[in-house]
Amino acid sequence: MRPGLSIGDTAQFSREIRPEEVVCRLFPDARIMDDMPEVLASAYMIGLFEWACVEQLAPYYEEGEGSLGIGFELSHVSPTPPGLTVTVDTEVEEIDGRFITFRVRGHDGQDMIGAGRHKRAVTRWNKFNAKVAAKAAQAQQ
Repeated sequence: MRPGLSIGDTAQFSREIRPEEVVCRLFPDARIMDDMPEVLASAYMIGLFEWACVEQLAPYYEEGEGSLGIGFELSHVSPTPPGLTVTVDTEVEEIDGRFITFRVRGHDGQDMIGAGRHKRAVTRWNKFNAKVAAKAAQAQQ
């Protein structure tokens, strides 16, 4: 990772919520969820918070690097219907070698929808992909 990222650095990321990102469409084969409301699924909120953190980290990646989410302590406290724009505020809380912890908070223009902490591990893709390939090969044996 390139130098320059500091504790206390902040960023903001916004995105409009799409109709397919709602609870009742999270897993097409989960028929039991068909009657659930058409509001942002928690899984998509978590993904949006991850995306916001990646956007903040990306300028500091070296060639061949990226990051993966490894920890989540989040609350989802308010429903968001499709069409609203969620804005995520991120703040670097801790840097421990290749591990970066963020404070995150999401707002949909009307309410705070979720908040908490998210931890990412900076990794070299070639090393990570080699581990994934080895695991896949072992599973096929």
